[in-house]
Amino acid sequence: MKREAEYSQLPWDILDIISKKLEFDDLFQFAGVCKNWRTFRKVYWSNFMSSEAPLLVLTSSSYAKKAYFFVSISEQKVYRSKLDYFWGLSYLGCSSGYIIMAGADTKLLLMNPFTRRKKLISTSAIHGYLHYINCQSLIAFAKGSEEFIVVLWCKRFYSLHIYQSRHSCWVTYSTGGNPWKVVDSVVLNNTLYAITDEAKIGVLSLNSASLRFLELKNTPNVTAAWLKLVSSDGQLLVVHYEHTIKLDVYKIDLSAMEWIRLETLGDLALFYANRRSCYALRNPGKWGYESNFLYYISNISRHCEVYSLNNKLTKCIVPSGLRASRRSSFYRLDWCFRHLRNEVDYSLVE
Repeated sequence: MKREAEYSQLPWDILDIISKKLEFDDLFQFAGVCKNWRTFRKVYWSNFMSSEAPLLVLTSSSYAKKAYFFVSISEQKVYRSKLDYFWGLSYLGCSSGYIIMAGADTKLLLMNPFTRRKKLISTSAIHGYLHYINCQSLIAFAKGSEEFIVVLWCKRFYSLHIYQSRHSCWVTYSTGGNPWKVVDSVVLNNTLYAITDEAKIGVLSLNSASLRFLELKNTPNVTAAWLKLVSSDGQLLVVHYEHTIKLDVYKIDLSAMEWIRLETLGDLALFYANRRSCYALRNPGKWGYESNFLYYISNISRHCEVYSLNNKLTKCIVPSGLRASRRSSFYRLDWCFRHLRNEVDYSLVE
C-alpha cells in the first residue's frame, strides 16, 4: 500500500517518460494503477488520438512473435500490439481508425486498435464475389449516430458492395465490371464518391444501388486500375500514380465541374500505399514531413520512398526502432491517420 501511494504521487513528466517506454498493449493497463495515472492516461490518449501525424501499419511474419506495428516516422517511435485475433486474416484496409480484416469463415472483422472496439460482419451473402487479396474497403459512420457503413470493392471480380448496419445487410452495386468498374472510393463532405478505371467520378447513393456520374470537363483520357481518390480539406483530388513511371495529380473543381491538373501541391503532402490508399496532409512540416512531396510505401521494401511532383526520387526513409530477425520480416501494409473519422449523410443523396 505504501509503494502504491508513492507511485500515485509521481509527477506527470515522469509518467510521460514511463508511457513512452511501454508497449502499445500495456498502455491500456496504464490507467488501472491509480487515479492519478488514470487521469494522465486520459489526457495522453486524447492528444495521441487527435494527432494528424500518419502511422505506418506493419505486421511481422514471425509466428513466434505475432504482432502489428504502428510506426511514427516523425517521432521515431514504434507502437507494438499483439492483436493475435488478426493473425491469419487478410488485410483489407485502414479507415476511420479501424483495421478491416477478412477470413475464410465469411466474416469481416473491424477492429479499432486504439480503442479496442470491435465489429463483426458476415459476408456470406457476397462471398462468391470476393477475392480478399484484391479487395479494398472503407468504413464510415452515419452522421449523428453510431450506425455505420462498410464499402468493399474487389478488383479481381470488379465488384462493389456496401454494408449498412441500420439494415444489417449488404447491397451489391456492381459485379463482373457491370455496369462499371470501381477502382477507388472516398468520403468527402459527408458524401460517398467513387471513381472507375475510365476516370469517371460519381456519387454513390446509400438509399439505392446507384452511382450518379458527374458531368465533368477536361476529363483526362486514362484507363487505369490505380487511380486514387483523395479527400483533402473539402477538396476532391485524383492521383494517377505508376511507381517510378507516372505521377499526375488533379483537383476536381466541383463548382466549375472540371478536372484541373496541378503543377504543385502547395502546402500538401501525399501519402501513398501501393495497391491500397492515398491520403493528403495539410501543413506536413508540423509533423516532420515536407510539402509538395509524395511518400510511397509498398510491402516489398522497408523504405518509405519520397518523390517530388515531377516523379523524381529524392530520398528513402528507413523507420527506426524496427528489428527483423533472421526468421521474420516486416510487411508494410498501409498508412493510418488515426484522427480521421469518415461520416456520411443519408439525406444528401436521394
